[in-house]
Amino acid sequence: MKLKLGIPKGSLQDATIQLFARAGFNIYASPRSYFPTIDDPEIECMLIRAQEMARYVADGVLDAGLTGLDWVAEHQASASSPGAVVPLADLVYAKQSFGKVRWVLAVPEDSRYRAPADLEGATIATELVRATEAYFMRQGVHVKVEFSWGATEVKPPTLADAIVEVTETGSSLRANRLRIIDTVLESNTQLIANPAALKDAWKATKLDNIALLLRAAIEAQGRVGIMLNVRRDALDAVLALLPALQRPTISPLSDPDWVAVNTIIEERTVRDLMPRLKAASAQGIVEYPLNKIVM
Repeated sequence: MKLKLGIPKGSLQDATIQLFARAGFNIYASPRSYFPTIDDPEIECMLIRAQEMARYVADGVLDAGLTGLDWVAEHQASASSPGAVVPLADLVYAKQSFGKVRWVLAVPEDSRYRAPADLEGATIATELVRATEAYFMRQGVHVKVEFSWGATEVKPPTLADAIVEVTETGSSLRANRLRIIDTVLESNTQLIANPAALKDAWKATKLDNIALLLRAAIEAQGRVGIMLNVRRDALDAVLALLPALQRPTISPLSDPDWVAVNTIIEERTVRDLMPRLKAASAQGIVEYPLNKIVM
């Protein structure tokens, strides 16, 4: 038996493969094939556009897949999509950073539109059609939402009055002289599964294990381990400098006057922390990388 797993093709592909590598799964994708190989004989991978992932998981073509919460919302808003998907894990990473992305409502900088209500009767261009329609319905604003095949930022004001577009930093919108007036939804990558697949005990366990390892890899991102030795009479001064997930681990050494301290910290703090630890009489300070942290 094999688990059929969808990997998002496109902008999320490289970030997803890198995340799986940190989780302990090596995926090898060929530019000529939609079927990447993976070093787990129990998994069969397929590259699928993130926009279509929820539909194929819901239809049972795939047991599970990774896609954005935005495309799950688009799938669920479709009257023609009867299938459901089950979210297994929130995986907060994107193509440029480990963070969420936003679908924003944007208008030309010099336009008269200041709020969603000002767009009554306007034309909105977006790839996220059904979720955008649902957003304006909640606002009580009547608009015409048109599907955009790409290059959405260049459409206002000639081809559309406003757009709903995804952004991580907003730099592309600013470069095209667009102004954000509202956030339609926030999105991050999710591991989703077919309900029927979860009724299979083997597949459910396999997916739980994959979800645990992916979450652990994300938890470890940007963190490192620190271990050091310190005399007991200087321990309080050293501990006062150390943040930790819970509290540092303190272990006795062969010399009863000394202890070893082990903890996890944000990598960006190391350059400031190490000199302060040394000044507090810590010795043998070692920084080491982390691949996974299981909370």
